[in-house]
Amino acid sequence: MTHLVPRQAVPALSVALMPEGQWTLNQDKPKNFTLLVFYRGLHCPICRKSLQELNGQVERFAEKGVEVIALSCDSRERAEKTQASWAIDKVRLGYGLSLDEARRWGLFISAAKPGSEEPAHFSEPGVFLLRPDGTLYMSSVNSMPFARPHFDEILGAVDYILSNDYPARGEA
Repeated sequence: MTHLVPRQAVPALSVALMPEGQWTLNQDKPKNFTLLVFYRGLHCPICRKSLQELNGQVERFAEKGVEVIALSCDSRERAEKTQASWAIDKVRLGYGLSLDEARRWGLFISAAKPGSEEPAHFSEPGVFLLRPDGTLYMSSVNSMPFARPHFDEILGAVDYILSNDYPARGEA
């Protein structure tokens, strides 16, 4: 498993977008940051709650110069169901992330619980804040669906970072 280091370049990343198109990391140069939110997929009720929270805050992130995207290993069909049934209309949803790509980002990979609606394998959640130059500013990677950072806290952190020119930490 990869361990990403703050102030160092992150892996290249490009995924298909709902309802159409492609998203490539740093193709659209954000003013301050890109917020990548890796979620488990359609089967995860905690992801649903988390992405609905994020959906209500996309404009606030945009006001702070933060580009937001949520990604999963889900297929296009599952991503369509996610967008429709979760009422996610502001968060750009990327799909088709490969397990190898997820591992390059340091995400944990889980196998489906027997008898569940989970895909055979999927990534666990991770949140990454990236500088426009493609370097890691901060990350939070989970091995379980629980105890994720809240997006209002990340918004407050962005304010503090920008107001105080606060450097990325954890690179030593």
